[in-house]
Amino acid sequence: MLDFSLYIPSELINFFLTLLFSLLIGLEQRIHHEEESEKFLFGTDRTFTLIGIAGYMFYMMDPVSFKPYLIAGMVLGIWLTVYYFFKMKNTGDFGMTSIMTGLVVYALPPLIFTQRKVLVLSIFVSILILIEIKRHLKRLAEKFSEEEFLTLAKFIVLSGVVLPLLPREKLASWLPVSLYEIWLAVMVVSGISYVSYILRRFVFPHKGLLVSALLGGFYSSTATTFILSKKSRGTRIPRRFTAAILSATGMMYLRLWLLTLIFNRKVALAILPYLAVLFVVTFIIVYIFWRMEKPDELSVQWLNKNPLELKTALVFGLLFVIFSVITHYALQHYGTGGLHGLAIITGLTDIDPFILNLLQPGAYALPVDEIVKAILLATASNNVMKMIYAVALGDVSIRKPIVWAFVPVILLNFLFGLW
Repeated sequence: MLDFSLYIPSELINFFLTLLFSLLIGLEQRIHHEEESEKFLFGTDRTFTLIGIAGYMFYMMDPVSFKPYLIAGMVLGIWLTVYYFFKMKNTGDFGMTSIMTGLVVYALPPLIFTQRKVLVLSIFVSILILIEIKRHLKRLAEKFSEEEFLTLAKFIVLSGVVLPLLPREKLASWLPVSLYEIWLAVMVVSGISYVSYILRRFVFPHKGLLVSALLGGFYSSTATTFILSKKSRGTRIPRRFTAAILSATGMMYLRLWLLTLIFNRKVALAILPYLAVLFVVTFIIVYIFWRMEKPDELSVQWLNKNPLELKTALVFGLLFVIFSVITHYALQHYGTGGLHGLAIITGLTDIDPFILNLLQPGAYALPVDEIVKAILLATASNNVMKMIYAVALGDVSIRKPIVWAFVPVILLNFLFGLW
């Protein structure tokens, strides 16, 4: 691979990057403010490019003490303050985006010289995106309620402040997990579900059936199956409902692998081939059923609770503790056979607390293959339960398609678990 640093001085490369980034940000400012009067406009392409070049020049004068760069930065700050005062006085506009963007452009040259280029590129892209999505951010903020912000703030406190303070010693011989491990499991599962919750509520609130099912499956495949089955009553597209319900199970495999990767990488590597095959087979069946019928406009709204709510988190933590005790008892009295039986029974409920218990390093001193087997049996049993939900709660027209769609996945899932 050609190394340009051998032929072109690094200073020239850094100057070119400063020029390019400053010019592009200025052009974006021109496009963003094209409808505004130029009389009170701070600047666009040339102004921002010159600010970037000025930052480069003053930095190069003394890249050790930064005195020229800092003095020039103070002058720029005073100039921008005066401009902002007169702009606010004459137009009543209190916006500071252009001013802050100018300061960021001035700060780019030292970053280009001292930091990795991938970081500088990330900052540059972030600036362009933040400037351009002003209207989208405003609409998004209008959708958030005060309760949503408070819930998110509580989650940040519980994960960033409370979690590090919790003890890591095992609670007891019959409860081989620590308070830290319990709360970490709660925070990780809640965080992953929260991503799906945000996308579903604020980004795709009224999207089609399949998109809603995919996002819902990443939140909870069981809850999604329950909701879609009830919404299928009176449907004219039973096979598309079948495909949507099964796609939620496909997303369960992806979500499950992310959890194993976070908590136990050895298990994640061992279970990856099985989950990958199940994921692919599931979505092949989804594609077949989805293509059987013509499109029909259908929007699905969700009423799931915010997974960061304290009550939801506490319930999950309680289930985690209960499954810790039960798993320990089953292993002590019935060995791995008892564990496998427990895995199948667990599939009738929420499998996340049971699986996360098994993923705790050193909690039960189980071989990796036994953990993989238990996880696969739990998911297979859970799929049987979801099929029963869909048949019992769904429209009569989706019963046969549901069975035909779920049975191959369930059989393959059990085959992997028993193998």
